[in-house]
Amino acid sequence: MTAVFKDLCLDANDHQKLADWWCAALGYVRRDTLDGTEREPAWPVPIVDPGGSGPLIWINPVPEPKSVKNRMHLDIWGVTAELVATGATLVRARDEEIDWDILADPEGNEFCVFTR
Repeated sequence: MTAVFKDLCLDANDHQKLADWWCAALGYVRRDTLDGTEREPAWPVPIVDPGGSGPLIWINPVPEPKSVKNRMHLDIWGVTAELVATGATLVRARDEEIDWDILADPEGNEFCVFTR
């Protein structure tokens, strides 16, 4: 059997707010604004790359806060200072060991930022 990649999923206490943050950070849009679907506010929020090249990301509501390091994370191209200015936290700056910055989104989900 061969599995086929479908979507990415990210858990959040305030999934509506985090969906908006990731949309701004990645240039994504909520999928429900594209197809006119009216979603219940408690439902997961699908966000998509309007250009169609990036994966669909679901921002899922969960009751518990993030408590440990992610076992899987996103790698993105970006500008660390811009992401920090919008609410990300610098976890570890690039140094002699790594050639990328490690950030956390407003709910603490880690992701790596690479410079093109």
